[in-house]
Amino acid sequence: MRTSHEPRGSTDPVPPDAVREQRLHPVTPLRRAWAPIAVLFGWAVHDMDQAQRQLAHLTGTALLIGIAVLVPAAALYGFLTWWFTHFAVTDTELRIRTGLLFRRTAHIRLDRLQAVDITQPLVARLVGVAKLKLDVVGADKKDELSYLGEKQARDLRAELLARAAGFAPESAREVGEAPARQILRTPPRMLAVALLLTGAPWGMLLAALAVPAFLWFATHNLWTVIGAGVPLAGAAFTQSAGRFIKEYDWTVGESQDGLRIDHGLLDRVHETVPPGRVQTVRLVEPLLWRRLGWVRVELHVAGSANSVLVPVAPREHAEDVVARILPGVAVPKAGDFVPAPRRGRWCVPVWWRAYGVAVTETAFAARDGLLRRRLSLVPHAKVQSVRLTQGPWERCWRVAGLHLDTGADKTVTARLRDAQEAAELLRAQADRSRTGRRVAWPDRWMSGAPQGEGGS
Repeated sequence: MRTSHEPRGSTDPVPPDAVREQRLHPVTPLRRAWAPIAVLFGWAVHDMDQAQRQLAHLTGTALLIGIAVLVPAAALYGFLTWWFTHFAVTDTELRIRTGLLFRRTAHIRLDRLQAVDITQPLVARLVGVAKLKLDVVGADKKDELSYLGEKQARDLRAELLARAAGFAPESAREVGEAPARQILRTPPRMLAVALLLTGAPWGMLLAALAVPAFLWFATHNLWTVIGAGVPLAGAAFTQSAGRFIKEYDWTVGESQDGLRIDHGLLDRVHETVPPGRVQTVRLVEPLLWRRLGWVRVELHVAGSANSVLVPVAPREHAEDVVARILPGVAVPKAGDFVPAPRRGRWCVPVWWRAYGVAVTETAFAARDGLLRRRLSLVPHAKVQSVRLTQGPWERCWRVAGLHLDTGADKTVTARLRDAQEAAELLRAQADRSRTGRRVAWPDRWMSGAPQGEGGS
């Protein structure tokens, strides 16, 4: 149970006097007051000609009257939405109640919490408030509390994680935030050099310059040039300066409740990668990074949108972080991979050389990519299903593909395997997955032992 819609005056299943309901920070109305103004702005952008005609007919007096009505109305809307928003922490759930005319109550079960992150946009950092985002298993999007005082957000986050870990309600507030020890930091200079040595930003920048120029000579239509150039320029910014701003001062710390990730130049984000919830890890090596020995580490967590563990780091440091997020799992070396058979070149010319598979006692690894090398690593315990696929052309050359599906709706694929080898891997992987789940580390917060060794 996560969200319900009720008419005003309905009976709440939890007695109102059983918990203490709280309101958000008093600056929240200022944020929500922009909603009516944003609606008008959106209408003006959608139909610019009509908006321009309407503004042309307005006199100065009418415009002042409109502003005098709109600003108080927006302020009243922001105040009312803040006034009717409450949250409370019960023994088993976080309850968020919102709504003016129709009440929406979100019941977030504490034992289903995937992650609790703190986000501070630039203006929020100046004011001293923060946004609390909650990832819940099975939810399509994050619920959030915005805004809370910075200290209140950290205290509430610590309390939620303590309760999710099984601490009694009366002692959860006393647990406090688990201390973190920094294990990796990406210097801004390394991040900037890494972005400059990546092909995507340069490709998008070239497209942002070349496509509008071509369209101008072909059509001489300014709106066509703007319509094509603005999205390309935005994409180029996102891939270069945007990534630098987002991944600036990337720090990974180790704590009892998982790995802590802090990053951001303007908007500061404090995320936690929960223990036991990581489904797959991928090490990415762009062509120009290899001489420097740098890699990027990506991950997939069930129910979470977080996809980056380390933006760039020396390989040995990145592998150390992977070993901490996947206890007992080591990244296979290059010599551990079994390459694809030579006849695979008839199915995938040139690129067939990049495919390889390695199987250890704890994980299955598949690699691919010549220019941009990728190594995908999935623990045996996280494999939900295994599939073997073989098209007509692949049958002709006696090769097949092996697909491992995980709980994060992601698939690790080992292509161009010998058909007999793929069949043997299929049978063996099913056995390894069953064995791995019996000794897997627990998914509970603040747990530190495998289930087979006394874990909860």
